[in-house]
Amino acid sequence: MSRETLHPPGWARARGYANGIAAEGRLVFVAGQIGWDADQRFGSDDFAAQARQALANVVAVLACAGARPEHVVRMTWYVTSRDEYNAALAAVGAAWRELMGRHFPVMSVVVVAGLLEPRAKVEIEATAVV
Repeated sequence: MSRETLHPPGWARARGYANGIAAEGRLVFVAGQIGWDADQRFGSDDFAAQARQALANVVAVLACAGARPEHVVRMTWYVTSRDEYNAALAAVGAAWRELMGRHFPVMSVVVVAGLLEPRAKVEIEATAVV
């Protein structure tokens, strides 16, 4: 994979994401992953715990294509509560470093009224380039 992080001159440093990425290679698309386990059971209703599990699910799907977290170039997070997301940032950051390392793709976070699975508090979709 060829990859270049895009950062316009004079812009403040992006924190926890990249403003843009240019990449070449095999594309891998990961459908929205929520915070349940392989048996489709929630272990917790805590936002940070669900975010960690959703990230682990993304990593598991990536592995099926021979991709790793550093291959992710784009993520979209759908969250049901801005307040829960903001309150959990420290724990989400720790889970990110554990599962994704210090790799920061292009990301968007969208607050939604709800997700298809009623107990889900976060859904994460990703695109990787291998």
